[in-house]
Amino acid sequence: MMILLLRALALLSLLCAPMAQAAPDRRGPLLLAAASMQEAMTAAADAWAARGHPRPVLSFAGSSALARQIKAGAPADLFLSADEDWMNDVERAGLIMRGTRADLAGNRLVLVRPAKGRVSLRVGRNMPIARALGRGRLAMANPDSVPAGKYGKAALTALGVWPSVEARVARADNVRAALALVERGATPLGIVYATDARASRSVAVVGTFPAYSHAPIRYPLARLATSRNQDAEAFRRFLLSATGRSILARYGFSAP
Repeated sequence: MMILLLRALALLSLLCAPMAQAAPDRRGPLLLAAASMQEAMTAAADAWAARGHPRPVLSFAGSSALARQIKAGAPADLFLSADEDWMNDVERAGLIMRGTRADLAGNRLVLVRPAKGRVSLRVGRNMPIARALGRGRLAMANPDSVPAGKYGKAALTALGVWPSVEARVARADNVRAALALVERGATPLGIVYATDARASRSVAVVGTFPAYSHAPIRYPLARLATSRNQDAEAFRRFLLSATGRSILARYGFSAP
């Protein structure tokens, strides 16, 4: 009797094995995305899931921090950077899948104040931004490494005012952290992306930086070389599709 039972169990395991192997991996792809993409990528992930796919897992931070995580071996499927430099860094390390890199979106850089603030300033050459700060500081993502901060420093330098504010910068880990400083009234002014200002009811735009004052703001997207998720490539293509770009446009992003 025992021998018959063992044989039955063995047969059952053989029959079930192919079914287990054929069962799809239902984990959604892991996307590491620039902090400024929070609302747009959340909406894109929801739209993708509504089509019957596993919902992508989203992780947001400064592009510099994400690039360092990827180079340190963090498991992920897709990388969406807020500038080309950090994508170039990851690509030089051989960590993106060949042929998958593409520019997804563009943005603008703006000067913001708390919604109830009274600072008025025309953004342009030699603007009196140091005087406008009073005793306060200028909130920016870290200008040494984070894309929004690098763009901001370049813009202030081109407009001839960086030396007057360099020592008064409140450096944040990413652009959303810089935005939060202005939202709380911790700083009278801050530099963020136009889409960040649009996403917040607690700040007002003082002015937009001229396009000539900094490099074009582009968001490159790529699949990582270590990606094994079956949905990763399809989700990448969805983001680059007309539907994906329409979602981005809804949140204020422009064509790259």
